[in-house]
Parts: sequence; structure tokens; C-alpha cells
Amino acid sequence: MPRRRLTLGLDSSTQSLSAVVIDIDTAEKCFEHSLDYRADARLNRFGIGADYILPPREEGEAEQPPLMYLASLDAMFADMREAGVAMENIVVINTSGQQHGHVYLNSDAEVLLGQLTNRNEGTPPLQTLLKDAFAYPNAPIWMTANTVAQTDAVRNGVGGKAEMINFSGSDAPLRFTGTVMRRVGEQFPEHYATTAKVQLISSFIPAVLTGNANVPIDYGNACGMSLMNYRSKTWDPALLAATAQGLPGDVEEFQSKLPTLVRPDSVVGSLAAYYIEKYGFEGRCAVIAGSGDNPQAKVPVAGDLLSLGTSFVNMVSTDGDTLDPEGFANAMYDGINRPFMFGCRTNGAMVWDAVRNNYGLAKEEYAPAEAALREAAPGQFMTFWQPKTESFPVSGAFDLIRAAAQPTLSEDYTGIIETSLAAVYVYSAVFTKQTQAPLFVTGGATDSPEIMRRVAGIWNRPTLPVEKGGAALGAAIAGVKALHDAANESFDIEAFSASVLKRGEPIQPHPEDVEAYHGEGKYLERFREKYEQIMAEHPV
Repeated sequence: MPRRRLTLGLDSSTQSLSAVVIDIDTAEKCFEHSLDYRADARLNRFGIGADYILPPREEGEAEQPPLMYLASLDAMFADMREAGVAMENIVVINTSGQQHGHVYLNSDAEVLLGQLTNRNEGTPPLQTLLKDAFAYPNAPIWMTANTVAQTDAVRNGVGGKAEMINFSGSDAPLRFTGTVMRRVGEQFPEHYATTAKVQLISSFIPAVLTGNANVPIDYGNACGMSLMNYRSKTWDPALLAATAQGLPGDVEEFQSKLPTLVRPDSVVGSLAAYYIEKYGFEGRCAVIAGSGDNPQAKVPVAGDLLSLGTSFVNMVSTDGDTLDPEGFANAMYDGINRPFMFGCRTNGAMVWDAVRNNYGLAKEEYAPAEAALREAAPGQFMTFWQPKTESFPVSGAFDLIRAAAQPTLSEDYTGIIETSLAAVYVYSAVFTKQTQAPLFVTGGATDSPEIMRRVAGIWNRPTLPVEKGGAALGAAIAGVKALHDAANESFDIEAFSASVLKRGEPIQPHPEDVEAYHGEGKYLERFREKYEQIMAEHPV
């Protein structure tokens, strides 16, 4: 009887390392596990606080200890073996990492990581073996917000916002890796000088798995660096020059610190001997380039994906040329090389919860709210509330705004749901293709028929509920495709994804709802007028 073939997806996120194992031949998920950096006794000793970052030295700094990532790998593999996972049957490992996060490796890293390729029973843990591999001791992550001067310098250096978007696909967000590298170079020139290679967290994990400090960066996650030309998928001379301007060694030194670029589903090596000896992996286990958490989360869905969680995430499939001229959304490639636009609305379902709470409903008390939605015809009410500064579209925080002096739960709850969804729809329209292909929707809101009805009406297309997947699952699925591609074998990733990630029945838009939302003077047009007035009164 042939042995089972397993794929392992790893997601190194802000709060945890997660793993998903899938049987390649049956498309069955056979293991899922997550290690919280603060809750796990093996990982809670690296100095991070309740927000999962090291105590910042200044406002806007957000860093984590790379040794924590290393300890989490050893802990995860130990737990997998303890749980009875057949480690020898894992034939491919693919990774996901929190986008924009990165580490600075010194010139010793190549030799230190190379140790992992030597068979040596009883070797120390990764955090001990590799503790001296870092030129800069910390890993800046996506929460970084102290790079205003650096992003302005890079944007102006390439000729302004329009050129920045044209080159990179995004308008130089504060968290993007290139400008953070520029800040580290300016603030800590001694660390910058001793940096031999900068690896994204998503490529650092494959570097550690293969024992190769020089593994390439995938160009899906490189989209989040403000250094790569989005269309050509190469390091962009203008972006590099603007980012490196004034740093020691100028652009030549800066570019030397960047690995090469490859497809996210490229095989970058085999698993190093360290893991074979210590955990029982098989020596021919392939390691894939990997990608960021957002690109990997997109993998199981070929079309447009709307995630209705605490924040709303809209991932819109594109032709690779369509960008957002306003710069609210970011152009990316997913973990199997498909172009898409990514927009994240900060004030998502948490605001829906807050409105329900105003009427005395507990966080999980949905039945009265669902009944309130049924009372209100779509396209009637508008309630606005942004407790947090918004990123999509960029605007300041403001308190609850509504038209009625004495509103009801039905009016307020319907109003906040429809304005939140309208904001995502309206500001995504410029890069969204008009289509009757299903809009995939995930998140807790898929349990609400009334919310899903409104999604269908606002987008004017069928909506298809899909189970929540996650980046580790997407990485595992992309790993299967990479394995088949490397062997020149055909693989139907859509059929495989549908087997792993269950989909519900499509919900068709009601003609009367479409009529209420769309057209001159209708809900969406009136929403935009009112919302832009509010945004003008509440700048960032």
C-alpha cells in the first residue's frame, strides 16, 4: 500500500505560529494546531507585551524578537510529532509570514544556517544555533508607523503619489518594508552596515528550513516592500534609488542586501538534516518559497474574496495591470502567482458589535439583531461610526452619526451594516470588474441571511459563503500545486480547494435590493456624498 503524502502549511503571524496538514491524495485536513506566543510556556519568554510586540522605544515602533520565530518552529515540530503526525510522510512544506515583517541577517548567517544541513544528533535548539545570525536584533513588523519621513522621501524621490503607485502598485504605506529598512539604516547605521541580507519573515522561515541564508523572496510578498516593480516583478531601479538615497553605500549597497525574486510557488530547496534527525522528517521533503499571509489566504479562492471579520478585507482578482489610483488598496500576487488588489477596512464587524451593544445585546447575541434586519428594507438607513482611524478609505476616527434623533435597533443596525459594506464596495469599484461570477464571502457574517442578502444587493452579484481558511491552509494548498508543477504533473487547484474548504449555496441578489442600492440618486450615491462630507470633517 503506498504511503500517504502530506502537505504542511505554516503561518508565522503576529500572535502565533499555526500549522495545517492536508492529505494530498484525499484532500482531507488531518492536523491543525496553533501556538500563541504569549500563552505557550516555551514562547512567552522573549519580552513581548500584551500587544505582541517588544516595548517600543518611540511611538510607532513595532518589533518582535526573531528568536521567538525560531523557538516556535522547534515547538511546533515537537508538538506535531507528539500528536502522532507521520512526519516522514510530509513531502512538501510551504510557509506564510505576516506581510512586511523582516529580519536583518549578518555575514555569519550563511555559515550558521549552513550548520542545519549537517547530520548531528542531539543538536541544540534553533534559537541557540542561530542567535548570532542577526545584524539588527529585532524584526520590524506590519504595525510599524514611525516612517512618515521615509515614506515621504521615497514617494517624492520617484516623482509623487501617481508614480509611486505606477511603479510599486501601492502608495508607500508606512509599514512597507523598504521604508522601514531606510529608517533602520538612518537610525542604526552600524546595524545596517553589518547586514548581509534582509529576509521577509515569509522567506526567513524557508531559509531556516533549508539552511540557506540566501533563499529568494517571492514576488507576491515583495509587493509589500515598496521596492519591486509590480508589473515586471523585478527590483525597480527608481524605487531602490529613492529608498537608498543618503544611506551608506547608496543604492549598490542597498540592493546587495536584497535576495533574488521568484514565484511564490517555487521550490527553493529540501528540508535540512536538522529536522530529519530531530523530528523524523523525510530527506526529500521540498520547501517552497512561500509568501505573505494575505497572498496565502487568497489561494483557496480563484475569484473575489470578501472577509467580514473584526476588520473587513476585500481581495479582488485583477488582470495585473489594474491599480487603485487613490492608493487606498495595494496590488499583490497571491501564493500561486495570481494578481489581485487588497483593501482592508479597519472599522469592520467590531462596529456592528458596538451598535448592538448600545441596545443591550451581548457580543454573541445575534437573534434579536437578525430580526431587526428583517424589519428594515435594504437601502433605507445610514449610520456612520469609525472608532478607529480608517485605512480604506483613509480617514479619521469619529463618533456615531445618524439621521434619526431617536433611532431604533432596526434603523441603527441596518444603517451601520449597509454603510460599512457600501464603503468597501464604493472604494473598490475602480479596480473591480463588473461580473456575475460569485463573490466569495467568509467570516461570521455568513451565518446571517439578512447580511448576506445585503452583500448580494450591494455587489449586484451572487454571493457564495465559504468556510474560513486562513494563511496556513492556503500555504498548504499552494504547496500541493508547487509539488505537482515541479514534477510537470497537472493539478486542479480549484477542485482541491473546494474539497478542503467547504462552500455554501450561492445567494442571488434580489432585484428590488439592487434597485434600492444602485442608480442615480439611490443609496450608494447618497452614501458616497454623505461619507465624503464626514471624511472631510474628520481628516487623519
